[in-house]
Amino acid sequence: MPVNTVRGPVDPDDLGQTLMHEHVFVLSPEHVDSYGTGRWWDEEFRVADAIGKLNAVAAKGVRTIVDPTVWGLGRYIPRIQRIAAEVPDLHIIVATGIYSFEELPHQYEHRGPGLLLDMPDPMVDDFVRDLTEGIADTGVKAAFLKCVVEEKGLTPGVERICRAVAQAHLRTGAPITVHTNSFAQTGPIALDLFAKEGVDLTKVVVGHAGDTNDVDYLMRLADTGATLGMDRFGLDVYNPTAQRVATVADLCGRGYADRMVLSHDAACFMDYFGGAWDEARDTMAPNWRYDHIHDDVISALLGSGVTQEQIEQMLVFNPRSYFA
Repeated sequence: MPVNTVRGPVDPDDLGQTLMHEHVFVLSPEHVDSYGTGRWWDEEFRVADAIGKLNAVAAKGVRTIVDPTVWGLGRYIPRIQRIAAEVPDLHIIVATGIYSFEELPHQYEHRGPGLLLDMPDPMVDDFVRDLTEGIADTGVKAAFLKCVVEEKGLTPGVERICRAVAQAHLRTGAPITVHTNSFAQTGPIALDLFAKEGVDLTKVVVGHAGDTNDVDYLMRLADTGATLGMDRFGLDVYNPTAQRVATVADLCGRGYADRMVLSHDAACFMDYFGGAWDEARDTMAPNWRYDHIHDDVISALLGSGVTQEQIEQMLVFNPRSYFA
């Protein structure tokens, strides 16, 4: 079956080299509208900047980026459509779901089984609509689901979101990416919930698994059939690149190349730092950019004993299998 992208469906074989966890923008509409417009947010400048950055990484051989920007991270598809139209050699795949560490959005907390308005969980229908009909009135269909299990684990709100994601997966077959906290080792919590809901764990990416170098923990996740998201290359504040490379190389040597994907979790702009985004990124993580893997990481992996075939496995074949 074809994979839905911002410009329409494509054959999985056409995805090519894929960065499996990147954002174009992370923006709160309320933050931008209230405090950014006319000060630090310039729509036209930032759209042009994103087009330049994405065309540059496409020129290095990347053919697809997978963008898990959902409710809670500022998903706004019309802006992404503008950008995708000007980046002809790159597919952008978008998601549905909710990014929340603890609580449900208030818009869902009173509707659902046994609640004030006793009804089937509306999150499931909303996620399924995004996957099968399109997001809002854009015509763009999401191709995967996103949720979070952070340090506090399965709070009532997080558990309900994760179960809704699982039910949407069962209804559509869409794969799942779950943000986890590797320091708190929340990956098994997420996978256990998904397994009990009947999710096909081979269709789950455990996001941010690469923040840890605990190989036993990582193998325990991968042995369920799930894929390890080694997806924050360049974000050295969590785990330096050299250690990330060593861990990926170790796992490749143990036969796990078929259960890892690579990425940066980067963005063209995040409003977490207001107008100081560029300065903050350059100070905090100068290598946290879309081309770090191609410029620096691949050669380091090859120098650590990873084969070219294993790199292709992680960049091409595993993403294709995830979406196929």
